[in-house]
Amino acid sequence: MSEILTRGHRPSGSSLPRARTVPAWSLLAATTVLGGALGGAYGVVKPPAYTATSYVIAVPTDKGDPSAALGFAQAYGRVATQLAVLGDAQVWAGVPLKTLEADVRTATSPDAPMVAVSATSSRPDRAADMANAVTRSLTQHANASQKSTHVQLLSFSRAMKPTSASSPSPTVTGLVGASAGGLLGGLVLLVRPRRTGDTARPASVPGPATAADVHGQL
Repeated sequence: MSEILTRGHRPSGSSLPRARTVPAWSLLAATTVLGGALGGAYGVVKPPAYTATSYVIAVPTDKGDPSAALGFAQAYGRVATQLAVLGDAQVWAGVPLKTLEADVRTATSPDAPMVAVSATSSRPDRAADMANAVTRSLTQHANASQKSTHVQLLSFSRAMKPTSASSPSPTVTGLVGASAGGLLGGLVLLVRPRRTGDTARPASVPGPATAADVHGQL
């Protein structure tokens, strides 16, 4: 009996060309460039900020304990941004109370009885005035009770008018924006659905045997 030779038929649509896909690196490059442009524009549009810092130091009186000065300095650092202190400071600084609440920060040291008062403003002279006004008000409130605390608060260093901005430059904001854009683009590439390879070709279906082949087998 002779063997039946059959041929599979390929679907007609398999000969169509594949659609071109955008390379993965192009998306990463686009998000990086866009992030850098937006970051640089933000640094140019936003006005520069200036920060001035003044320092006060807590010292014990004749009847005071030197170790207690450190604890009171920590307490004065928390009191400096309270309403009682800022309410008097706003008169000397010439700014609203809300401005002092938003733009004045304090810092203390665990090793030294010192309080740093920092103020930030778009004007360097105003930043210095704000910091000095808060330390002046804090000193008056602290020394009003020195007879009971046996600790005196003294001015250690007045805030000077800053000569350079404390806010980041457009170059820095541009680099930060580019990094964020590149990170975002990388995350998009990671979570996007992956394209599968070539689809498996359908199994060839044997064609119907002709009448001559059938007669040849008999």
